[in-house]
Amino acid sequence: MSADADSQSFKERMVAEIKKIQDELNELKNLKVSISKKPARKTTKRKTAAKKKTVKRKPVRKTTKRKTAAKKKTVKRKPARKTTKRKVVRKASKSKKKTRRR
Repeated sequence: MSADADSQSFKERMVAEIKKIQDELNELKNLKVSISKKPARKTTKRKTAAKKKTVKRKPVRKTTKRKTAAKKKTVKRKPARKTTKRKVVRKASKSKKKTRRR
């Protein structure tokens, strides 16, 4: 009976030890899960998309009524100078001296 009692008590101690180890193991697993868990995301207020600046167009240039080109005045040419006949001035002719013939 003593052998049976010893073996029985041994089994009980072993089972108790196994349970104790399992409990510790579960605690370690829980710690690991809590550490590796990502922190719950804070719900941040979403920013609205930045409004694009609308570029104002330059106003259309007012078209001015075009002036017609000024008519060019025709410049009359001066009449050509009348040429006067030149008076021929006759030179007083030198009388030729007759050369003596010998």
